Amino acid sequence: MEKKQSVDYVLLTAIAMLLLIGLVMVYSSSSVWSDYKFDDSTFYLKRQALFAFLGIIGIYLTLKIPYYQWLNYSVSIYVICFILLIVVLIPGIGMVRGGAQSWIGVGAFSIQPSEFMKIGMIMLFAAILPKLQREIQHFTKGFLPILLLLVIPFGLIMLQPDLGTGVVYVATGMLMLFIAGARVSHFAALASIGVIAFIGLIISAPYRINRIKAFLNPWEDPLGDGFQIIQSLYAVGPGGLMGLGFGNSMQKYFYLPEPQTDFIFAVIAEELGLIGGTFVLGLFLIVIWRGVLVALNTQELSASLLAFGITAMITIQVMINISVVIGLIPVTGITLPLLSYGGSSLTITLLSLGILLNISRYAKIT
Repeated sequence: MEKKQSVDYVLLTAIAMLLLIGLVMVYSSSSVWSDYKFDDSTFYLKRQALFAFLGIIGIYLTLKIPYYQWLNYSVSIYVICFILLIVVLIPGIGMVRGGAQSWIGVGAFSIQPSEFMKIGMIMLFAAILPKLQREIQHFTKGFLPILLLLVIPFGLIMLQPDLGTGVVYVATGMLMLFIAGARVSHFAALASIGVIAFIGLIISAPYRINRIKAFLNPWEDPLGDGFQIIQSLYAVGPGGLMGLGFGNSMQKYFYLPEPQTDFIFAVIAEELGLIGGTFVLGLFLIVIWRGVLVALNTQELSASLLAFGITAMITIQVMINISVVIGLIPVTGITLPLLSYGGSSLTITLLSLGILLNISRYAKIT
């Protein structure tokens, strides 16, 4: 495969701009809360900057190492990520935050294995699916065994529990199976099972039922389960066309819980208005557009699947996060890629995009 002289600079520029906006908005959204909690208004900014620096190093390394060398170690990467999913469930090792045992680490420095599992699965599927194009047409010989590689880690993620990450993980894997040539009839057969299982997951946890009730009518419990979505809408609405101005958000003053994470887009809409929010969404559309172009213009199927999987993961995450913020779907814990505060999420996102940039060097994009 002929190698390009440079990466896709349109994609790289959009990534860099989103990362910069993310750092600025993490500071703006978290300054009040971090000053109250840590007596340091830049606490979250400094940590996010550190994670961004690590992620930039990751991009540099992934650009130096051809994508196919990463695929050569895809099985080992997947197994390591799978082991981490088991380790995080061990009492005394896994750290509990927000009711989910999803982190491994010491004190404030920790990793979230489910984030690593997403890219581990994408790499594995990109490596093995091109070799199993015939087998994947058969349910028991190909489709089912590959599906187990997706479902078993999903089960471990749900034991934490982390429905949001689980949904992104499964949706990305299913889309990769579909693109690789799995029969539509196989997905149709799984649809009914999936619906029943999804309903079961909701029923099994009362807080998920409460979130659905709050989504349907947040004003029924405005100080409880409906609080987050109401405060989010209170942020988005007053922003208007131009916004209240950088640093002038009212909802970050202890109304919106930890606004630097899942609801950072609400603060963006409040401070920067419709224009700022649209600009951010436009940058995400550029990343998605260029990612799709990379996937469509690579000659090797494994590279195409890897680029598509990374792009799909980013797309699904953005869609879910923004939909939650503006009240289109029930609240779920999903970060906004490159913008929300979070070490594992930011680092893995930058690593993944570094691989996508690496593949762009082998794509003939006009």
